[in-house]
Amino acid sequence: MLPYLKKSQALAFLFALLLVPGTLLSPAKAQKATLPDCRYDDLDSKLQAYEDWRYTLLDTIYRLPESYIPPDLVSAAEAGLTKNYLLRSLIVEDLQEMLEAAVTAAAPLELQSAYRSYNYQARTFDYWVSQEGYVEALKSSARAGHSEHQLGTVLDFRSAGGRAPWDYKDWALTPAGEWLAENAWRYGFVMSYPKGKEEISCYIYEPWHYRYIGREAAAELKQSGLTLREWLWLKNN
Repeated sequence: MLPYLKKSQALAFLFALLLVPGTLLSPAKAQKATLPDCRYDDLDSKLQAYEDWRYTLLDTIYRLPESYIPPDLVSAAEAGLTKNYLLRSLIVEDLQEMLEAAVTAAAPLELQSAYRSYNYQARTFDYWVSQEGYVEALKSSARAGHSEHQLGTVLDFRSAGGRAPWDYKDWALTPAGEWLAENAWRYGFVMSYPKGKEEISCYIYEPWHYRYIGREAAAELKQSGLTLREWLWLKNN
């Protein structure tokens, strides 16, 4: 991947000014806004306690330990979805409201994936390596520990009764995908890997992959115009 920003103090300073309208930051503080390249590393995420779920940064660089298993995992049936998936209980209320709103909008949703353990993600990544090769798999699948799914606050959606979202040319053009892209933030969910931002997010465009960060934080993120990775980087630095 190409670097998002050249490591010049001036660009970092301007970037920081965009994040905090009306506030002047020192060049030293603005430098913190500079994202690292999309390299492949294995550094421990700075905020990885269970209560840090909203701000835990996971990408191609930062990871969770194998022992990270949220203590409040419940069946997705709690939100009216198939019981075959697990998710953190703290997202159930907003998820349920979002699903009901989607039905009202004639854009019903189902789950394609939810919580994945460290070991489950290891098997998932190995599968994609077997299908696409290691280099290509890195673009679309997270290595074990690096997946947001391990947080238990991330869901992959599909259209109710439909096929896997990645089987579409662009699932965001379906009624369910379009509605979700426009409204998910209202319920605290944000798209982790948006279109045209691959060099920033470090993964391919995934219009089905949404992370719950809560309504207030989702509104803040939308207002900022940043990708989730940029926003989390600032929260972590």
